[in-house]
Amino acid sequence: MIDLTAYAKNIPLPGQTLEGELFTTGFGGKGANQAVIAAHCGADVHFIGKLGRDLFGDSIAENFKKLGMNSDFVDRSDTPNGVAHIWVDGNGENRIVIIPGANYEIDPARAIQGINSIQDLTVVVAQCEIKQEVTLAAFSAAKKRGCTTILNPAPFQPLSAQLLEVTDWIIPNETEFLELHGKAPSSDEILKEFRPGKNSIVTLGSEGAALIKADGTITRIAAPKVSAVDTTGAGDAFVGTFAFALASGKSAIDAVNLGIKVASMSVTRKGAQSSYPTQIEISTLS
Repeated sequence: MIDLTAYAKNIPLPGQTLEGELFTTGFGGKGANQAVIAAHCGADVHFIGKLGRDLFGDSIAENFKKLGMNSDFVDRSDTPNGVAHIWVDGNGENRIVIIPGANYEIDPARAIQGINSIQDLTVVVAQCEIKQEVTLAAFSAAKKRGCTTILNPAPFQPLSAQLLEVTDWIIPNETEFLELHGKAPSSDEILKEFRPGKNSIVTLGSEGAALIKADGTITRIAAPKVSAVDTTGAGDAFVGTFAFALASGKSAIDAVNLGIKVASMSVTRKGAQSSYPTQIEISTLS
């Protein structure tokens, strides 16, 4: 996605026009954000996706190349590139509308080909900005290779039983947890009801995250106190860092801790990928 972000002290009500403070154009998209922060962490990242054959797609392709990410399975489409329209208020909270564009044209067979072709593959991450059938195909192929699969169910959509079965880790935020489970993650008892026998993490914004192990163990991990400027991309920063940490052999608790620290640093800066700390900065957090 390309992020088109408007910053304003107050977000307009229906029928209202307000003057904003800043407009920016930047690189975004949940999958790309997660891949980029993993690359910042030092991961060997391969991206599977589709870009528009337009200026937005060209700029994203060039950014991937600049970051050293493998784009062998990033194809191009005549459909316009995906775009996210983002409003950020004076408290740093965001509201986002996405137009998937070329993201919805990824071929499941192409995703399988990518998964089967990447050497030394250990972790596969997906989101809901692409069609669910593509993620199911990719995760099924990944599980056959013995890989760990991580699903960030955002933006929320109902998930098939087949996809949940091949998902090792699911990482919703509080709103997505409520949509998936029907209850807010307000107590350990409710958390234990969620995906029994499977690993999950619920991100809790400024409160950190709750780690739910397959055996029902709940660990709440606090976030450092920071002054939030823009929360856009923070959840993605957590997911990509967590994936990197798991692939690096860290324990789940240590991976969550690092993810929270990186995400907390990102909210102190404007933008999504533009807010992400460098590899040197991340090395001071672990």
